[in-house]
Amino acid sequence: MSDTEKRDRGLLRVGVDECKGCGLCMDACPPKVIGMSERLNHYGYRTATYAGKGCTGCGICFMVCPEPGALTVYKLAKVPMVAAGTGVTGVS
Repeated sequence: MSDTEKRDRGLLRVGVDECKGCGLCMDACPPKVIGMSERLNHYGYRTATYAGKGCTGCGICFMVCPEPGALTVYKLAKVPMVAAGTGVTGVS
């Protein structure tokens, strides 16, 4: 894996029933992986949407969001790599 092809360190889930489309999460996101959906939720708001990759799991979007339950950030655990045939593990 090259340096330009980094693994995601986090995952973002947007609760479209809770999001009011204020855009605070989009502005606060350091890797800029949050945008606004073209579709409307059942309240008539354009909601936040995750690009699907690039999340660092920092949680800044969660902290700035005024709506409880609108955003959930998961920090992905590091998976140990096993060297082929050796049984020796290391952290990637």
